Amino acid sequence: MSDIRDYDLIVIGAGSGGVRLARMSASQGARVAVVESRYLGGTCVNVGCVPKKLFVYGSHVHDELQDAAGYGWDIPLDQVSFDWPTLVANKNKEIERLNGIYGRMLENAGVTVIEGTATLSDPNTVVVGDRSYTANHITVATGSWPVIPEIPGKEHILTSNEMFYLPRLPKQAVVWGGGYIAVEFAGILAGLGVETTLIYRGELFLRGFDEDVRRFARQEMEKKGINLRFGVNIDSVENQGAEYVLHLNNGETLNTGLVMAATGRRALVDGLGLEALGVELNKSGHVVVDDHFQTAVPSITALGDVIGTPQLTPVAIAQAMVLSRRLFGDGQGEVDYSVIPTAVFCQPNIGTVGLSEEEARKEGRKLRVYRSEFRPMKYTLSGRDERCLMKLIVDDESDKVLGAHMVGSDAGEIIQGLAVAIKAGATKAQFDATIGIHPTSAEEFVTMREPVA
Repeated sequence: MSDIRDYDLIVIGAGSGGVRLARMSASQGARVAVVESRYLGGTCVNVGCVPKKLFVYGSHVHDELQDAAGYGWDIPLDQVSFDWPTLVANKNKEIERLNGIYGRMLENAGVTVIEGTATLSDPNTVVVGDRSYTANHITVATGSWPVIPEIPGKEHILTSNEMFYLPRLPKQAVVWGGGYIAVEFAGILAGLGVETTLIYRGELFLRGFDEDVRRFARQEMEKKGINLRFGVNIDSVENQGAEYVLHLNNGETLNTGLVMAATGRRALVDGLGLEALGVELNKSGHVVVDDHFQTAVPSITALGDVIGTPQLTPVAIAQAMVLSRRLFGDGQGEVDYSVIPTAVFCQPNIGTVGLSEEEARKEGRKLRVYRSEFRPMKYTLSGRDERCLMKLIVDDESDKVLGAHMVGSDAGEIIQGLAVAIKAGATKAQFDATIGIHPTSAEEFVTMREPVA
């Protein structure tokens, strides 16, 4: 049968998960094609993780220049200027370089890249333009897309997609939302000198994170001059010349030069024709799959953001490795969604892995909670009023460390190492027996001795 069809596998979507699946499957002898309508590398490379972190780096330079005075550097800040188009152009150059790397990786693996928009005409046929391609297996890895709420004036609202190519920075901006993307872009804009307001309908942003982390991040972001407006929502947006007027649900109005919505993302399945073939979508619009990424149609699988698992690039890559082995390898392996480390690149950064205190208590565990808050050594000379939070959640009965949380510089870098220890089942006694690296902020995780709760 495999000799009759054009490919053993067609992957729809060349994001991180799709590319990894294609490459690994081809390395096991499968004939593979990838269909992509926009750009190689998907959201992460083009309008997500990579350009976002480059913008975060750029927006933090002003703080570094201010701190330099405490270390003897005479930098007249009134003579320092920032050029947004330069940052965007240099970011674009780096993304183009990465696009080329992805293309070469696929080519070297023997994967055929088909440019265009895919539609499934039957369980084994993908139509792109006026051509049809057949395969034994089809994997949907199309990712997700930003959602703007249906309010009057939504056409004036930007998403993160457009922010990466913004021609000029406004003097004022409003970021609408309370998740990763909202707090990250609020920090980016504020760091680049934009008067920034974050509006979120809930009581506090970053729902699902440890409560201490959420409160501490709020405290530190307010020190950066970001105006945080909680418990309020946007009813409509009106364009008035060079400005926009936001009508809020509490009766207030707010004038601004830019409105960005970071109010969620939806599975990008438009036009694929999945439901007509019997592929089930759930209430949130994600593709329904089993633990092996199998849909209700035997020849069709799906992975990544489109199936509603944690929307993180490493998760999609892990899923791709498992699915490739299932389709063309030994069929072994599963994705373990427990103890997934993550970082929020707000300023200062958040890094977290394992259970929050609230999650652990909800499980009925008896806990020991260790928490430390301090001014990092770097700011003792600069005088910057920025503090760091570190927290460990420990199961009192087993002494296992259930979670580690941090708000502070390089939190993601530090938490990645702790994730290995927690995944391996390390105990608090083993943390205590580990000799710290001095002087670092990270050593605080192995020197906290007295529980606070």
